[in-house]
Amino acid sequence: MKIFDTKVQELKYEVLKAVIKAADNGDMSNIYIDIPKQISPGPKPTMRCCIYKERAIVQERIKMALGGDKSNPNSVEVIDAACDACPIEGMYITPACRGCISHKCQQACPKGAITIVDNHPVIDKDKCVECGRCAKACPYSAIIEQRRPCVRSCKVGAISMDENKKAKINNDKCISCGACVYQCPFGAIVDKSLIMDVLDILKKSENNTKYHVYAVIAPALASQFTGVPMAKVASGIKKLGFYDIAEAALGADITLYHEAKELKERGILTTSCCPSFVMFIEKNFPELVKYVSSSVSPMIETAMLIKRNDPTAKCIFIGPCTSKKLEYRLPKTKGAIDCVMSFEELQAFFDARDIELLKLEDCPVDEASYYGRIFAKSGGITQGVMNVAKSMGLDNVKPIAMNGIEECRINLLKLKLGRAAENFFEGMACDGGCLNGALILHHEQKNVVEIDKFGNAASHKDISSSVAKYEESLKNAQSETNE
Repeated sequence: MKIFDTKVQELKYEVLKAVIKAADNGDMSNIYIDIPKQISPGPKPTMRCCIYKERAIVQERIKMALGGDKSNPNSVEVIDAACDACPIEGMYITPACRGCISHKCQQACPKGAITIVDNHPVIDKDKCVECGRCAKACPYSAIIEQRRPCVRSCKVGAISMDENKKAKINNDKCISCGACVYQCPFGAIVDKSLIMDVLDILKKSENNTKYHVYAVIAPALASQFTGVPMAKVASGIKKLGFYDIAEAALGADITLYHEAKELKERGILTTSCCPSFVMFIEKNFPELVKYVSSSVSPMIETAMLIKRNDPTAKCIFIGPCTSKKLEYRLPKTKGAIDCVMSFEELQAFFDARDIELLKLEDCPVDEASYYGRIFAKSGGITQGVMNVAKSMGLDNVKPIAMNGIEECRINLLKLKLGRAAENFFEGMACDGGCLNGALILHHEQKNVVEIDKFGNAASHKDISSSVAKYEESLKNAQSETNE
């Protein structure tokens, strides 16, 4: 059965699985020799020009599996050896050009960058500003704009080329959304794995006798393990050594409660659930930071609730997102989350330990509402806030669900200029929402169907139960403080 979308994901998975197995066996001494030979045995190469380059790249991937460059705060990095230094860039005249006599492309160019040689247009790259007018003017659609996949995928202009034509990430612009991670066909841009930290936290718990390790699972997980009920996925997670499972959707319910109250008090609000969206505002629209909800994300809200009830707990988030690997370290999260693991890493973890999910007993997970669970899709937060705000007597909610960074940019600009008709702005960096995050197993149209099923399966149809748990945890924490 197909698990991943791409061979790049499969390669990452194989490296992660091998590293986890080596760690479990207690022998990491030869991983830089053994794993590359295992993945690229030769004698013929299957991915690159020769098995030696393949193995060198696998070695770099092992470094990423071990946490990458610790001095780089970003959650994604470039593997120089894997970068193809793609030569395609800018406006390109294809063989479809007929050498017509009207030369509309030349007339359309505002910079005089097109000359006619032997009746065919030639673009002067030094003059071209890549405005695209020549492409629009060509009656044969013979001129196209080419961009490296990583550059094209980055909607904030954070990727450029270094002096060797290798991809380079500008951390001052990057929002850690991971679009480049998924789109690079050579897998040269990779999320740094924290799997060794996960293994360390689980090991030091001594089977949850020293402290309890909780898995905080993102609702998007319900769309990933095709044919496997969530109850069995949860059972598999516990078999990895976790004490218990908590739905991040529970924290999403609490976030809805906070954001509806804030909207009522402040009049205009943008969501704070997607860390990449919040970073996008901070780096590109600093004057709009005042509108960002003060509520922490569902991941953090869930972990805070757990730790109020179990002060010695450790919380590991399992989700689809590269920016969560950055968010959990931010000062504003107050150490609520101790580590982050992706869905890709979870699959590798299961398989490294030969866990067959369908053979496990069910471990029911049902503590969040319908609205908390549909946070995974674009528009889910809006739907929830509308419902909760109405229960609070707020009827003038004018929401907009901004799907992907390009839509976020357009509508935030309207807000900045005072031309927005809306007063509640839901922002998702990934097109479609978390269910299309960079680190999910597969990006499919049916993911949204699975999330809706998961939401409808919730026994709690509103957020009242979650809010009651939240308020009870606050009382308990206060009582312990007073004692």
